[in-house]
Amino acid sequence: MGECEFKLKTCGILKLKRIIMKLLLSIFLLALVVSVTAQKAGDFNGMDMGMGNLYRLSNAESRSIGPENFTGEKGKGGMATLEEGSAAKAARELGQGWKVNPYINIKPGETFVLAEIEGEGVIQHIWMTPSGVYRGNIIRFYWDDEETPSVEVPVGDFFASGWGRGFEPQINSQAVCVNPRSGFNSYWQMPFRKKCKITMENIDQKGLTLYYQIDYALTDVPDDAAYFHAQFRKVQALPEGEVFTIVDGIKGVGQYVGTYLARGTFAKGWWGEGEVKFYIDGDDKFPTICGTGEEDYFNGSYGYNDHTGDDGYEVFTPFSGPYTGFHYFRDLEKRAKYRSMIGQYRWHIMDPVRFKKDLKITIQSLGWKSGGRYKHLEDDLSSVAYWYQSEPHAKFPAIPEFGKLEIK
Repeated sequence: MGECEFKLKTCGILKLKRIIMKLLLSIFLLALVVSVTAQKAGDFNGMDMGMGNLYRLSNAESRSIGPENFTGEKGKGGMATLEEGSAAKAARELGQGWKVNPYINIKPGETFVLAEIEGEGVIQHIWMTPSGVYRGNIIRFYWDDEETPSVEVPVGDFFASGWGRGFEPQINSQAVCVNPRSGFNSYWQMPFRKKCKITMENIDQKGLTLYYQIDYALTDVPDDAAYFHAQFRKVQALPEGEVFTIVDGIKGVGQYVGTYLARGTFAKGWWGEGEVKFYIDGDDKFPTICGTGEEDYFNGSYGYNDHTGDDGYEVFTPFSGPYTGFHYFRDLEKRAKYRSMIGQYRWHIMDPVRFKKDLKITIQSLGWKSGGRYKHLEDDLSSVAYWYQSEPHAKFPAIPEFGKLEIK
């Protein structure tokens, strides 16, 4: 090879190397731009929030609905005037923008639409403090275009506070928080794809004053996201030999995520020996999941450390944790009907009970009698079952009339 030919070949190789280097640099810069753009745009949809992903950017848009902004529209909060505001008298010297409409009033027999959201998104937090009789006010949630509600529960029971005003527990859990005195908070994630409507019906004979705020995000909902459901059940004096049905008639695919149980006890002594049973996907006489006792299901043990106090009544050790809790009240002067008013919750956040076709859940009502024998207890029981499932869902049993819901 001649010297001239060698130089030409060397030059060609160098040019090729430069071209390759420029190409690689271009690819690198393009990838960097795409990466930065993706970070700015936010591939993350803003759902499933926790300490582990708070740093992630998202295209989700934050919105909130309440009496100061009934539509949740951007830049439309706090616009009520003194002519229309519920607190106009208090704000009369300050005017528009100064807490003019912080609450609503719902008359007896009326249903108020708390929120109606068009589009795709997820409810991420609800706060409210109702002033009326909790069992006399029913909260309902409708997803997309459904005609029957996916959530239908007396408002206190929905927030694991079934014993009414003055008997609100303090609850510090992941899904529900109840803060002094009646600060009701729900952190259940509730996705929807087309529409969300939330209503409150006042079935009491007295008016309801309600402060509330519904915080949500407008965002893309994943294809595998199921819809949130909650159903209320109640029995007065559970008949001898029967079990209490926490929920039945669930049809579809989903997972069960929580139980709230309120028990009004009558008999002296321990009341929590009954087993909780989960009948999954066609189970008949015997369930797939069978617990070992009521306080065991709610993750306590040995009667919640029960013992007899100086007054002759049972004393327990209450607790409230991220997933489980127990509380009780006594009101011997005003409500001597019950020996104890019990509340218990169990959130299956880390251990959801999955079903492919159907689900039924029951609990026995058992105490003790002489000779170490079980005794059926005819207690008053009520529950809220919480679950996610694909739509459509089976229609719920009718909520009892107020006279049968009211705690007397």
